[in-house]
Amino acid sequence: MKCSKCQREAVYESRYSGTFLCKEHFFESVERRVKSEIRKQIHFQGRTTIAVALSGGKDSSVMLYLLHKILSPRKNTTLIAVTVDEGIDGYREHGLSSGERLCEMLGIERRTISMADTYGVTLDSIVNADRETIPCSYCGPIRRHLLNRIALEVNADYLAVGTNLDDYSQATLMNVVKGDFDRMARMAPHTSERKGLIRRVLPLIKIPEKEVLLYALLARIPYDSSWCPYFRMAQRNTFREIIETLETAFPGSRFAILSFAEKVKALSSAQTKGGNEEIQHCAICGEVSKSDICPSCRKMLRAGIQIQNGTKYLL
Repeated sequence: MKCSKCQREAVYESRYSGTFLCKEHFFESVERRVKSEIRKQIHFQGRTTIAVALSGGKDSSVMLYLLHKILSPRKNTTLIAVTVDEGIDGYREHGLSSGERLCEMLGIERRTISMADTYGVTLDSIVNADRETIPCSYCGPIRRHLLNRIALEVNADYLAVGTNLDDYSQATLMNVVKGDFDRMARMAPHTSERKGLIRRVLPLIKIPEKEVLLYALLARIPYDSSWCPYFRMAQRNTFREIIETLETAFPGSRFAILSFAEKVKALSSAQTKGGNEEIQHCAICGEVSKSDICPSCRKMLRAGIQIQNGTKYLL
């Protein structure tokens, strides 16, 4: 097929817009949407430091590449890649290696924070201690805590996360099914500041997963293509299948769900009130929390993982 814009050979069919795009116009389409989100989500005032969550997978690698391409001309903007090492044997080392290659290629500083060094356990050891749980239920909140911690350490103004359109529509649907209005209202991108919490921004929020992958391949961005060994146990897989079915039957469904979530957040006063809430800290790990014990520590205790000196978890 020919490109709908220039009649060159097309590399991608955008079913939701009814267009075919050549390589050049595909890049232009992706970069235009990312630039729009950067302008919308990030307010550049003086020197701005953005911590970029880099797992080494396609989403985070494309995000870092695009942020560097778009923002490198700005002299007062600094990008620092931050990586969480969860301790997943046979998997995480590939992402660390891939992320290191990309940072070297772009000339970007990278910092790594380890779950083992911070909490005294790895995700593998947690799963072995609590075989009845879904690993993602531990990994998610712990990774968020560690990313926020390292973003604070580098004095970041924003924390960029590689959530794509598919991820966001899945998360929105999960919150609807669970009836968790408050969580949906608190979803990133964040517009208000809270002491102790770095605002998360989502530059890829309007880029479908398929387009992220194609961009990585066409731009020859190094990334780790392996899957987490715990992937098949995730609750999100059910919602992934639902979203894919909806998108196939009704192209544009993901954008409609994103629009719904944005309207819910705009109508909700939860975020505004969130900025006025009294800041609490977990009595165990010290991280910012909505309760006296954060979700991560609560799950550790429930799994029978002992806590020593209020800072480390030991099996």
